[in-house]
Amino acid sequence: MPESFDVIIIGSGQAGNPLATAFVKEGRRVALVEKNLLGGSCINYGCVPTKTLLASSERAHHAYTDASYGIDVEVEAIDLPTIVERKDALLEKLRQGIHENLTDQENPVQLFDGHASFTAPHTLSVALTTGGTETLTSPLIFINTGTRAAIPKIDGLQETDFLTPTTILDLKDKPEHLIIIGGGYIGLEFSQLYRRLGCEVTIVESSDVVLEREDADVCEAMQQLLESEGVQFLLGSQAHRVSQNAEKQFTVSVNTPDGERRLRGSHVLVAVGREPNTKELGLDKAGVETDDRGYVLVDDQFHTNVRGIYALGDVHGGPQFTHMSYDDYRIVRDNILKGKNRSKKGRDVPYVVFTEPQLGRIGLSEHEAQEQKLDYRVANMPVKTIGRAQQTGFTEGFIKVLVDGKTNCILGTAVFCEQGGEIMSMLQLAMHGNITCEMLQDMIFAHPTWAEALNNLFSKLENPKKK
Repeated sequence: MPESFDVIIIGSGQAGNPLATAFVKEGRRVALVEKNLLGGSCINYGCVPTKTLLASSERAHHAYTDASYGIDVEVEAIDLPTIVERKDALLEKLRQGIHENLTDQENPVQLFDGHASFTAPHTLSVALTTGGTETLTSPLIFINTGTRAAIPKIDGLQETDFLTPTTILDLKDKPEHLIIIGGGYIGLEFSQLYRRLGCEVTIVESSDVVLEREDADVCEAMQQLLESEGVQFLLGSQAHRVSQNAEKQFTVSVNTPDGERRLRGSHVLVAVGREPNTKELGLDKAGVETDDRGYVLVDDQFHTNVRGIYALGDVHGGPQFTHMSYDDYRIVRDNILKGKNRSKKGRDVPYVVFTEPQLGRIGLSEHEAQEQKLDYRVANMPVKTIGRAQQTGFTEGFIKVLVDGKTNCILGTAVFCEQGGEIMSMLQLAMHGNITCEMLQDMIFAHPTWAEALNNLFSKLENPKKK
């Protein structure tokens, strides 16, 4: 007989876990189905492991460059297995904490370790990892299955031991030459990480720029930064064949603007984007609609076209960030359990690229402001002019802010500098509070801090040059 629940959540990600806890606290009977590891992408192969590894690479880089600060440190070796073990220990601790949070309650969440698929609109068959199946039913079902690495159709690639942004996290043999196919956010973070661990790194990107969704000045600055550290770029280039010899060495054939090139490397990382985990969910049997890429179609409150079925997090497309998934949870929680009428329409999409320096972004880019034909002004400040930057030696990058030409409120910002994510968050608060650039210019900030740069930033406001 099917086992009936008040709520079923498929996937233990950043929306699913807190939602399960919120429902059980309201006395609901909740089932959570997870076929892999508790915690979803953020904890297991996203934010937490990548930023933990990046922290080690930053320590190594600082040790290499400390002589300019009057500190002579010799790096005897990069111990990649120990770096990975540190990452694994943190992940295990976090997963254990999630398990305890879900189950250590008066009305615990019932966990099912296995793969769920629909057999009817409100019925799931769960193939258990330990064997056998369970049939679950519920009037409320939340799809929170996330995404996985997209694998491009490149001749010979599937016959090789290529890496994805997930599998590279467990790599304990330091690459001699890492070839990265894809110059987006993920590819750039990994390029700096492994370059700072002493690896040769080459990025192959089909677009003419890295971070093609950013303004040209941001793209150029990011590329120049990484090139200064030794990362090599092949832009406007397409990898069309990958092979691997008996010694496990790779050859990547690339069509470039200057003709074909053959790159030889020890490892290949494929980082060309994500695709939704929906193919094996049986959505057709539930009648749930998807787009042509497989992402679940939802409205502004995350309802699918089937009553009582929702999709949360990366699986419904849109900005694929952990904080956006968590906000999905908050919207659904408030609407169902608190009787509110919240939606995702018009919400902020802040994000950070965790290179060093960081790129923090919120609001409109200049390109978007131009497309919308907005009346705006631009303030742009090189980081090297900021006192705190000069004192610490972190002088790379710039802060760029777009200001409404009539209200003098902030429309958007790109903060490419040390602590870029934190400074961006300050400007995000100013945007929400309708704090004008004049108000920020007249505020008293502690000295010497990064924040006090805002006193001078807006004195540089200019009207955009006509193109």
